[in-house]
Amino acid sequence: MSRPFWPVFNTILFTILVPGTVAVLIPLWLVGDIRWHANAPATWIGAVVAVIGAAIYLRCAWEFAVNGLGTPAPIAPTKFLVTTALHRYVRNPMYIGVALVILGESVIFRSLHLVLYAAAMLTIAHLFVILYEEPTLRRQFGESYEEYLRTVPRWVPKL
Repeated sequence: MSRPFWPVFNTILFTILVPGTVAVLIPLWLVGDIRWHANAPATWIGAVVAVIGAAIYLRCAWEFAVNGLGTPAPIAPTKFLVTTALHRYVRNPMYIGVALVILGESVIFRSLHLVLYAAAMLTIAHLFVILYEEPTLRRQFGESYEEYLRTVPRWVPKL
């Protein structure tokens, strides 16, 4: 089998279990009564935001599996530092993508609870990034990661 088979397979499993739970199951549980207005312009805007968020996450997950030869999961990290595609513009596009999915859902379902949930998710992600991810990546990739930190912003994309 080709080299990236297992990283792609493991990334698919991780995506179903973790982002799938965070961006789909928990929001559905929070919303409870799933009613949406298919022809309302806001619903379509929310759907576009959610699709963009999913596309961001999936593009980055692909980069992790194929170029990094690993997964977004801390237990099966990439072997190579991923600084390609969307990671050239912002260090944490996957979290941003998941947050956009949740915010899109908040518009689709007209749910303030989902807006608050997205804020909580980003707060937890931020703490995870500064307390675990960045120190771990510093140890794993050394100077190349330090250079990445100096040139690519954590949350607000450089255009």
